[in-house]
Amino acid sequence: MADPTPVIDDLRAESDELDLLVGELSPEQWALSTPAPGWSVAHQVAHLAWTDRSALLAVTDADAFQALVEKALTAPDSFVDEGAEEGARLPAAELLSAWRAGRTALDRALRAAPPGARFPWYGPPMSGASMATARLMETWAHSLDIAEALGVVRPPSDRLRHVARLGVRTRDFAHTVHGLTPPADEFRVELTAPSGELWAFGPEDAAQRVTGLALDFCLLVTQRAHRRDLALTAAGPDADRWLDIAQAFAGPPGAGRAPKGAER
Repeated sequence: MADPTPVIDDLRAESDELDLLVGELSPEQWALSTPAPGWSVAHQVAHLAWTDRSALLAVTDADAFQALVEKALTAPDSFVDEGAEEGARLPAAELLSAWRAGRTALDRALRAAPPGARFPWYGPPMSGASMATARLMETWAHSLDIAEALGVVRPPSDRLRHVARLGVRTRDFAHTVHGLTPPADEFRVELTAPSGELWAFGPEDAAQRVTGLALDFCLLVTQRAHRRDLALTAAGPDADRWLDIAQAFAGPPGAGRAPKGAER
């Protein structure tokens, strides 16, 4: 049984870095548009706060979380945007305080969870480590949107290993949500970490493989960049198709990002 503490620690560090980025923003900066259509910086933080609250309910109150799922099912195409919109209307200081309080409460709940516990989610139930990994993935991805809106660059860290692993583990899910049959065999995925370390997933003798930069793979599976703009190589037809549909997040296929220089 994997110890969830390292990924919970990394989730806290990822959130703290984003907090440094948004903690002193002006009202004008909170209103800046991000790459997500219709979403400002405030929408991005509000979405993280909303999802942290959902995760907290999943960990601490399964009945309340089920009620939230049932509400979401009444508006499956809009409930995420509605949650972000509601939070974005709050004064900046109130939104920031709510996000901080929610992620702190989730951190404590994940650390206090019994070993081996599994929690309900919008897809299959998740372990504490998987829940923390999913929150880290989202926090990192939305921080990229915020950084782009602010005109700053967040240097990648080896915390991306969690995102990369999630991207590999969701290979079959990505096929399923596109109505495709997942490949029968595992792929080999070899990625160069920001530190220069090699991260390898899957059998060493796999017939098909993906290689490249870990940062680029994480940008791909969170759909923060188009495949054409990334340094990733696929060997084999199934691996090549996967790179066109990969997503590490739950829900229906995302629209993704257009290639650089292309107009939507």
